[in-house]
Amino acid sequence: MRWLVTGAGGMLGRDVVDELRRRGAQVTALDRAGLDITDAGRVAAALAGHRPDVVVNCAAYTAVDAAESDEETALRINGDGPRLLARACAAYGARLIHVSTDYVFSGEDRSTPYPEDHPPAPRTAYGRTKLAGERAVREELPEASAIVRTAWLYGVHGRSFVRTMIDLEARRDTVDVVDDQRGQPTWSADVAARIADLGPLVGPGLHGVFHATASGEASWYDLAREVFRLLGADPGRVRPVGSDAFPRPAPRPAHSALAHGRWREAGLEPLRDWRTALHEALPLLRKETA
Repeated sequence: MRWLVTGAGGMLGRDVVDELRRRGAQVTALDRAGLDITDAGRVAAALAGHRPDVVVNCAAYTAVDAAESDEETALRINGDGPRLLARACAAYGARLIHVSTDYVFSGEDRSTPYPEDHPPAPRTAYGRTKLAGERAVREELPEASAIVRTAWLYGVHGRSFVRTMIDLEARRDTVDVVDDQRGQPTWSADVAARIADLGPLVGPGLHGVFHATASGEASWYDLAREVFRLLGADPGRVRPVGSDAFPRPAPRPAHSALAHGRWREAGLEPLRDWRTALHEALPLLRKETA
């Protein structure tokens, strides 16, 4: 199969490219300089020139707080860009896997994971623009696309909460971490592998929304304590605080865990438990942080 990955310079994009190449796939990796997904002419030329069987869209405006004051730019990248990609995929017979987020849900007044078909209700500009992208993909390419929502990503490439905790453990006696936001810490390499699994399966019989987050759930405080424990440090050095200790322009979801019911339709198991993945990932992140 021929694959084309947009946003290939980011954390998840780089992992997707690495995973596909490890599996022997033919991959065209396009970072932001290689393809501006908001440029209709360049998008069409990329599809016409490379003729991929599957496009994976990892390109996105991910500055959650900045989007509150620049929603127009975020919408152009997160909403208009996916529409252009989906139209080009339709024109050239390609399938599209589009990466989205838990921010399409409000994260309020909920104590159980959101199923894939739960009505979205974003509370932030970022969430609204990502939801616009989801809807655009499904409108333009309804039976040859998959929306893969993920959240709380950390990986070898790029910045993340886990990498920050590794750094702070070495530099501070104590660290204050929010304990009233719950989600699913997810290793980007696991998401990349699942995207590679899903690509050949997308079609009239299998399309729509899938949730690619780790099993189980935690607060940021829980995650920080687990990072410290795996580093051989005292988890008691992590102190719990409320979200009001770190005010942000964009409100963070209080509970945005995602349910994983649709994977079994594809003959696939949900992603593994977040602790298991973190235990495997941490030595790699620690090496890169050093």
